[in-house]
Amino acid sequence: MRYYLAIDIGASSGRHILGHLEDGRLVLEEMYRFENRQLRKDGHDCWDMENLWDGILGGLKACGKAGKIPAFVGIDTWAVDFVLLDGQDAVLGDAVAYRDSRTEGMKQVVNGIIPAGELYARTGIQYQSFNTVYQLMALKKEHPEQLDRARWLLMIPEYFNFRLTGVKRNEYTNATSTNLVNAEGKDWDREILARLGLPGEIFHTPAMPGTVLGNLLPEIREAVGFDTTVILPATHDTGSAFLAVPAEGDDAVYLSSGTWSLLGVENEKPITTPESMAQNFTNEGGAWYRYRYLKNIMGLWMIQSVRRELNGVAYVRGRENRAAGAKQWSFPDLIEEARKAEGFPSVVDVNRDRFLAPDSMIEAIRQECAETGQAVPETVGQIMQCVYTSLSLCYRDAIRSLEKLTGKHYTAIHIVGGGCQDGYLNERTAKATGLPVWAGPVEGTAIGNLAVQMIAGGDLKDLQSARDAIRRSFEIKEVTP
Repeated sequence: MRYYLAIDIGASSGRHILGHLEDGRLVLEEMYRFENRQLRKDGHDCWDMENLWDGILGGLKACGKAGKIPAFVGIDTWAVDFVLLDGQDAVLGDAVAYRDSRTEGMKQVVNGIIPAGELYARTGIQYQSFNTVYQLMALKKEHPEQLDRARWLLMIPEYFNFRLTGVKRNEYTNATSTNLVNAEGKDWDREILARLGLPGEIFHTPAMPGTVLGNLLPEIREAVGFDTTVILPATHDTGSAFLAVPAEGDDAVYLSSGTWSLLGVENEKPITTPESMAQNFTNEGGAWYRYRYLKNIMGLWMIQSVRRELNGVAYVRGRENRAAGAKQWSFPDLIEEARKAEGFPSVVDVNRDRFLAPDSMIEAIRQECAETGQAVPETVGQIMQCVYTSLSLCYRDAIRSLEKLTGKHYTAIHIVGGGCQDGYLNERTAKATGLPVWAGPVEGTAIGNLAVQMIAGGDLKDLQSARDAIRRSFEIKEVTP
């Protein structure tokens, strides 16, 4: 039996998921889980990288202690965030988190150098205020000396790969999220880098998922008690999640549902037309140079934020501070209240920047309703009904736009990731779109990570055989309109 290990790190936590094949089925085991948190440093919200590193090592040690030694290990995380290394491989500055406000005003700066239409035509990436290009321009303004001294830009999972193996490599799926990779050329757009005044030498040719990086450094082997081979999965978690969709044809829409909702399809070529840009669709690079053509939607972040707020949790600067005696709301509690308020009519645009990191999500929703002349939600049920209605209608509108842009008709929605467990959202989505929803598997990102490893390791032939195995291995629930 050969084990593979997916180290899957999200915005709030990380986990080590061990996988192996048994009678043609993929068997998963969670070996370890750890917290991901932010720190306030020098006026910015930053990732606690040493805490993440301790979590990575802790999970590897847990595998060794259990006697389940992975032959291969792959790390995936969220996209767009990075660290810089100097000529001695020392970290320059901090790993600033994407929800930090440092990119305010950077859209105007970049547009003044490269018009938005040209940037989209070249990279195919939708505008988001936190895209790496805007983060780098903010860093150039605040700390130009860091860019002057830098020799490598490593995205978050690439940095941890370096600490495990000593090998520095950029990876394609995460690189495309920066808004700096040429969609057609599949490599860094050197002209864009030069025009923005970014040091081209820190951007190294991206490697494809499935690339073997190497074995653990001697000190890491000693610390965790074994050796293994580190491999590149689709290090962008959405890239891994899309690979786990158990689709049989190309007539289904994919939805990776979590803190963010990533809704779209897989294409063989990028779509970088003005019409695509106007609809804010993105062409993220996928494994084997497949393009994830999708729309980035605010997702369960709104529900998570409302729940924290109702539970008296002040989620400031990456740390939770729970008020004493506050009623503790579960997600099922919120769904129950939402059902009671069905028929509440107000709808908000979930993709507005005001919902990205508000001090109060509840007040942000109320203000949006008031400013658009709609009924202002007062009860918990009305707040939740507004969120659920808004998300499902956003999914509907995105699918309609997708059909116009691709010229295809889609007949189903495949939802993977933790959000597929929200049965009420699945119901609302099926009703709003008129399409059947297939929900599962839950561990989409980790499964997609493992799939690339198993293909590289020879236990699976190709992507279709991986998806066939996934379909055999996990419960997929159907929700009809």
